[in-house]
Parts: sequence; C-alpha cells; structure tokens
Amino acid sequence: MTLLAGFDQPIEQSQQVFRLILKALSEPGQQVTLPGGPAWSTLNAASTAVLLTLADRETPLHLSAGLNNQQVLTNIRFHTGAPLAAKHGEIGLALFDEHLQAADLQALPHGSEISPELGATLLVQLNTLEGGPALRLTGPGIEKQREISPQLPSALRDYLLERPQRFPLGLDIVLTCGACLMALPRTTHVEEC
Repeated sequence: MTLLAGFDQPIEQSQQVFRLILKALSEPGQQVTLPGGPAWSTLNAASTAVLLTLADRETPLHLSAGLNNQQVLTNIRFHTGAPLAAKHGEIGLALFDEHLQAADLQALPHGSEISPELGATLLVQLNTLEGGPALRLTGPGIEKQREISPQLPSALRDYLLERPQRFPLGLDIVLTCGACLMALPRTTHVEEC
C-alpha cells in the first residue's frame, strides 16, 4: 500500500492546526480554514489534518465504513500510530461521513459524571458547511448567538437539537469540509431558527 504525505513541516503545521482547532472549539460555529495539507484517499484535507494533529498511540479511533479503507488505515498507522478501537466504549476520536446514523451516535462514549472528558470527539466529514436548514447557537464562546447552516445528516441534527445526555456528558463535534472546519462542543446549545 502506498504511503501518502503527512505534513511537510510536522511540528510547525501540527501546532498551527492545533491552535486553529482550539479557536474553532472556543468560538462554536465559527468556520476556520486550515493551512494547505494532504488529503488521504476518502478523507478531506481538514479531516486528515485533524487526525495528524490529534491522533496518537493513546487515541483509539473509529472510522465509518465509507471512510475506512486500507490506504487510510496504513497512513494513520504510519503517521500517527493511533490504534483502531476494539470496543465502542474505547473510542476517543470517531470519523464519520454524511451517512452517520443515530445508532452510531448512541454507540460512542459520552463520558460519565466523574469523567466527562472520556466522551468521544466526533469528526463528521460533510460536502458543505452551508446551505442547510439554519441553526441558532448559544453558549460559551458566543457573545449573543450565532447562526449556522451546515448540511447535517438528520441523525446528527436531531442529536444536536435534543442533546440526550445532560451536560457535562456528550460529544464534542467537529464538522469538516475540504480544508475548512467548524466545531460544536458539548457546551453549545443548538436550536432551530
């Protein structure tokens, strides 16, 4: 299997991407453009950059069937050393596409009252971050409110509107499209406009 390029300047680029991910998490719904980087097979450039930055030997991954192929797995192993999660409860970072289902969301770890940080980070690779039904965001990192309109899978939209787990439990969600991303941390309250 062919190895694909990672970051040209691994230290500098991973630091830069990390800062941009933190910016997106601290300003929910704000779209952030990542610096030019590789896109591995079924993964877009933003998803690849997030994996190169956040995945390591202690971050069990889950990839949806549509994104999981031998070339992606080989490059994840080579560049990050991250293992695939053996059980759903072990998942630290999950990557899905627009075919995300409610059962997928329910299977991910949402943390516990004692250890809410054990909730998974969910990356969802989308075709666009605009043009969908409008959503209103409020909460930490948003001065009053912010409106977004990504074209979300219906299961994810329902999850965001209903938030079945009580805070601080839940998932931190990162939406990616091309080289762009937007974050919806578990602290963000989402309503229909």
